[in-house]
Amino acid sequence: HAHKKNYVIKRRYSNGFRALHIETMTNENADDDTRVPVTVLTGFLGSGKTTLLNHILTATHGKKIAVIENEFGDVGIDDALLQKNTKMQSEEEIIEMMNGCICCTVRQDLVKVLEKLADRVKKGTLKLDGIIIETTGVADPAPVAQTFFVDDTVKEFARLDGIVTLVDAKHIEQHLDDEKEEGVENEAVEQVAFADRLLLNKTDLVSQKDLERVEKRLRAINSNAPVIRCTRSNVSVDNVLNIYGFDLKRTLDMDPEFLNTDGEHQHDDSVKSVSIVEEGNLDMELLHEWIGDILQNKGADIYRMKGVLCVEHSNRKFLYHAVHMIFSSMFDEVEMDPNEKRESKLVFIGKNLDAEELREAFKLCMHTPELEQVRLEQLRFDVGDSVECNVGGVRRSTWKKGAVVQKRYRNEYMPPGLIAAYQVRLDDSGDLIYAPEDVDEIIRKI
Repeated sequence: HAHKKNYVIKRRYSNGFRALHIETMTNENADDDTRVPVTVLTGFLGSGKTTLLNHILTATHGKKIAVIENEFGDVGIDDALLQKNTKMQSEEEIIEMMNGCICCTVRQDLVKVLEKLADRVKKGTLKLDGIIIETTGVADPAPVAQTFFVDDTVKEFARLDGIVTLVDAKHIEQHLDDEKEEGVENEAVEQVAFADRLLLNKTDLVSQKDLERVEKRLRAINSNAPVIRCTRSNVSVDNVLNIYGFDLKRTLDMDPEFLNTDGEHQHDDSVKSVSIVEEGNLDMELLHEWIGDILQNKGADIYRMKGVLCVEHSNRKFLYHAVHMIFSSMFDEVEMDPNEKRESKLVFIGKNLDAEELREAFKLCMHTPELEQVRLEQLRFDVGDSVECNVGGVRRSTWKKGAVVQKRYRNEYMPPGLIAAYQVRLDDSGDLIYAPEDVDEIIRKI
């Protein structure tokens, strides 16, 4: 095959729902099936779905793939986290279905997206090798899978190739054990039970003994799905696409009501999403203190945190995500457009979340002229003061004398978001250096 770019589209639809005509089908003659294969990518919040999508988007598999995304919350974060892998490809965007559960209120939106793709394929304006549907982390995959058997247009255009569930090896047990009210689904259990393939992710965060125990629990729920261990969602594309994994008969044996579109579907109402959008720049120091405090004191209740943030002294966006108390962050590789609005978006998903408290605390992390003035006044030395600077590092201290030439110093070669306490001119060489922090281990009075 000649190399083809992944094909990814972005559209937004309003919520809607209607009952669908029920009709069953078989999986006979799978090899002769020319319909577009569809992978439903599921897994509890923070299991690594977006990371896996990034792997697929950047892999050289030569396939043209549409990605349909669903987020739990009214602010989109994943499109920004995926954007760096699609913005270099001019025709590609992300399909994103906002604000709602793909297995409930926005399921009809999924049908509309698939029907539009089908129309383009039929007209010859689009060729697709596959579709990946990434569900929100609190979605039950069964109603999504149902779509491919109960809608005539969708059924003619696409086949359900498999449900691939990512499992967070470190946190899955607490989610499987999460006690729910009577009649409320445990989505983590549903996601494992309906999987045609289980990707046991983050295996580097647990011991071999823990892995064996987790695998045993997974097999007790679903003995048919192969379990593939991985770290950072790094698996071959062949483990996700075109696996011919879905078996309708087996699914009906497990859940006789699978094709009943009128069935009750009740989520855990204690799981909430809090979205924050704030214009302006954040103060990096205050931001780290705030995130640290949240993870320390509320980490057990926070299933997922994701953010795309603008910080002072950086023309690159700060990307972060957390699962319970495990936090990861980086600055984007691409600089912001100078005309782009500087605003921060973040989403919390979890239990016992106080939306107003989170929003007010986040506002206190914003950088302001008043904060900058306070920071200046807190510094111990003034311009012209004689000081000693440690130029040898923590392990091998080497002190040299000099004079402060600037307070709150920054240059273009410094890491994004960093501003040094002082710039100092050394007495012996005249070299200009900077002291990153105003502490005795780095800079002291003579």
